[in-house]
Formats: sequence, structure tokens, C-alpha cells
Amino acid sequence: MKKILYLISIGTMIAVANCAVAADLGKPITISGWVVDSACAYTKNLDKPVSTVCAKACATNGSPLVILRDDGTIFMPIDSRTPSSSQNPRLLPFAGERVTVSGRDYVRNGSHGLVIETISK
Repeated sequence: MKKILYLISIGTMIAVANCAVAADLGKPITISGWVVDSACAYTKNLDKPVSTVCAKACATNGSPLVILRDDGTIFMPIDSRTPSSSQNPRLLPFAGERVTVSGRDYVRNGSHGLVIETISK
């Protein structure tokens, strides 16, 4: 009986360790780019926002704000907590402006999710 409990314990520890290794912690990153609404970033092929007023109006109307890097890469700000929440309130003061952001980059099939740690003009 002790041997069975021992084997079960060992198996459980190995399974937990495998899950911990499989968890993606993201890659630390610092980027500079424009805070622009996602609709314009994708549909208008912008390289920077049309205006601060436009970016803020789109965000206030519900369009998620993203970080658009000079090379065209789009970073979608995400929340690492569960349940997650919109990052628009945090980004709205910077809408339409160039910022430097540090955080963790989560890449999935060419898409970038960015958990923001710091953001500044």
C-alpha cells in the first residue's frame, strides 16, 4: 500500500512539474510605437494615428487600443489576470501618441499579446 501511494505521489509531482514547464511566461520586451485603435491599424494600414482625437474617439466607442511599432508589428495589450479586463482605460491617456512600453510578449501564430508593465511617452 505504501508503495502504491509513493508511486501515485511521484506521478502527481511529475505531472505538476510538466504543467509548470508548459506554462508560457512570455518574453520580456521593450518596444516603442504608436497607441492607435485596432480597427485603423488593421483596416487603414496606418503607420501612425491620424490624430489623437480620432484615436481617443475610436477607443471611447469600444475599439481596442494597440501598440503599432514602426516596422508594422501590432501588439495587442492584454491582461495577465483572470478574469482579464480591457487595457483601454490604461492606454487612453496615450491614445494617438508615441510611447515606450516594457512588459511581456506572448506570441501565438504571429500575433503578439503584450502584458504591459510600464508605459511612458
